[in-house]
Amino acid sequence: MTAPMDELLMVAGSWGLHLDQRQIEQFARYSAELRAWNTRVNLTAITDEREIVIRHFLDSLRCALSWGEHPLRLIDVGSGAGFPALPLKILAPELHITLVESVGKKAAFLRHIVATLDLRDVAVVNARAEVVGRDPRHREQYDVVTARAVAELAILAEYCLPLCAIGGRVLAPKGSDVDDEAARARVAIARLGGQLLSVEPVDIPGVEPRTLVVIAKIAPTPAAYPRAVGVPVKRPLR
Repeated sequence: MTAPMDELLMVAGSWGLHLDQRQIEQFARYSAELRAWNTRVNLTAITDEREIVIRHFLDSLRCALSWGEHPLRLIDVGSGAGFPALPLKILAPELHITLVESVGKKAAFLRHIVATLDLRDVAVVNARAEVVGRDPRHREQYDVVTARAVAELAILAEYCLPLCAIGGRVLAPKGSDVDDEAARARVAIARLGGQLLSVEPVDIPGVEPRTLVVIAKIAPTPAAYPRAVGVPVKRPLR
């Protein structure tokens, strides 16, 4: 059987994403630290090294094929254990990354892993997305906004589009059955200044089919959004 880090190298390479030895070492350390921390902080249900590679690292790296040309600033909403943003940072060290995580213990892990992997230009914001989306330091400042396993698309759009600069993209890794969810979110996406560009297939060896939802930011988000903390979940835009 192929070693997990060799599999990471091969699959990423087949996508045209090239990783050097230092980057592979960073991913190996990331996996080890994630498994160690997970014994005391609930970061992931996936603890097998190969499963971490294919379900976390490769699923995250797939976003790089759809983020447009040469993004400089990326913000990740509901970062959890750092996916997809930190694998993307390892891939593209020049990116300036902001990780938004409301749970203090998870934010502590993010600060730890950023320091352990010696990642520069990464900020961890321990706050709710609704609050960050109204902060002028972050509002409409990012080329790419990512969010993985956070909420359904109508809610996700309200978290993410206020952070996205016009001309930027929101990338949301999802499962295979996303058509109905995308249809329900169209009104919200349009109201928030977005346009659904595509729902792209994501094929990773050994993983059930997945998708990547790509939303373009085409107009300013109205000042009323995002609404107050908790409201987007209780009353999704329809």
